[in-house]
Amino acid sequence: MANYLSIHTNGRVNALPASCTSAQLLGAKGEIMDQEVKIGDRFPLTIRRLDINGAGIGYYRRKITFVTGALPDEVVVAEVTAIHDRYLEAKTHRIRKSSPDRVPPVDPNYGIVGGVELGALSYPAQLRFKTDVIRQSLAKYKPAGWQNYDVRATIGMENPLHYRNKAQFPVRMLDGHVRAGMYKPGTHELVSLKTFATQRKLTMHVINGLCKIIERLNIPVYDEKANSGIIKTLVVRESAATGQVQVTFITNSAKLPKKAELLEAIATELPAVISVSQNVNKGRTSQVWGAETTLLAGSAYITEVINGVSYNLSPQAFLQLNPEQTAVLYAQALEALNLRKGDKLVDAYCGVGTLGLALAKKAGSVRGMDTIPAAIEDAKENAAQNGFTNTEYTVGKAELVLPKWVSEGYKPDAVIVDPPRTGLEGDFIPALLKARPKRFVYVSCNPSTLARDLVRLSKVYNVDYIQSVDMFPETARVEAVVKLSLRK
Repeated sequence: MANYLSIHTNGRVNALPASCTSAQLLGAKGEIMDQEVKIGDRFPLTIRRLDINGAGIGYYRRKITFVTGALPDEVVVAEVTAIHDRYLEAKTHRIRKSSPDRVPPVDPNYGIVGGVELGALSYPAQLRFKTDVIRQSLAKYKPAGWQNYDVRATIGMENPLHYRNKAQFPVRMLDGHVRAGMYKPGTHELVSLKTFATQRKLTMHVINGLCKIIERLNIPVYDEKANSGIIKTLVVRESAATGQVQVTFITNSAKLPKKAELLEAIATELPAVISVSQNVNKGRTSQVWGAETTLLAGSAYITEVINGVSYNLSPQAFLQLNPEQTAVLYAQALEALNLRKGDKLVDAYCGVGTLGLALAKKAGSVRGMDTIPAAIEDAKENAAQNGFTNTEYTVGKAELVLPKWVSEGYKPDAVIVDPPRTGLEGDFIPALLKARPKRFVYVSCNPSTLARDLVRLSKVYNVDYIQSVDMFPETARVEAVVKLSLRK
């Protein structure tokens, strides 16, 4: 039988059998390597910590391994689900040694759908993790002075369940019935949800009621494989303050069969629904929303009230999904800005004006900008209905509008930003640094892009502190309010 040769670091030569695979040949230091890792392989692994997405981190043969469903300090049997050049992905096959922070899952669909990836971790441990995620991001990007930043403990909720005021659920036929729910991660396999640990109960009541009405009226729902059917997605949003509910049917065509019967049934059986719209988004697409939205019945808005300010919300208007913690977040932003009488405030990425209007009582004037015309119209309407006369809203990119305002003589004393998860646009930071407002607050929903942006911002601003707020319990996501002050 033919043999391969293995040369050890001591110079000794051993013969290996011909059946040996290539992965069993020389390692980096001459050791015999084990068989190549394959999808489905299982091995014991000690979990060191969680990554920013809530997966456990361990090391197998010196390769970092991300394990869903595993918690820090646990020993698990990991099962490989994906192989990459520099890391492995795995799921928890079995737990050999459990973490003292492991609790019974908050939802029966834990591990089946997303949205509750920390649902088996005790809530105090979740809050510690979210503070640590911010520290991890700072250590990765290393903005100036990051080791000395005041990273404060995450502010949590008294009851971290049933807080989400909006559901955006695909609709499909399952076992002969109309069902709405969430996809299994990485698939388009729908999991029907009657209840869900993080959704408000009224929202789920309306979702289930709509499914029954659609089934009873025999309105065709979307078939992705055939690209046929009408109703693709149900979007339901409720107001915690008023109990009003808004429904949007996202459809595969402008046609909506039995529309009159559908609207009559909603009015009779789901009286909390005061706004019904249709959004058309044709064909197979990764985008949930299409460009065209039409009001079918009732009001164009529902109204939410946060810290005494009311907001009219159209179907696509952005508002944080956790009303209770949104009030906390806005209060933290107001405290961090420390506005003075007569201050000129710029609310960049203003959306429907939520942050700027929360601060308008303290500011001399507020100006906001956003690229979405409908959002700006909503911001103007929200300012008017709250009686604010010191606000101005403009359609445009923040990096273009801010320099224009400054050149016209509107030099802000303070700026607040609440950008999407991608962080600040590349050209906005130079525009901000040129304007040099004395006080600057960055509200972030992504610690990684926050830390990246702080690399440039910290050259001109001191980071006074970072206060994280748990807007999304049972998930790995966290919001942060960052107070920055101009260096003297």
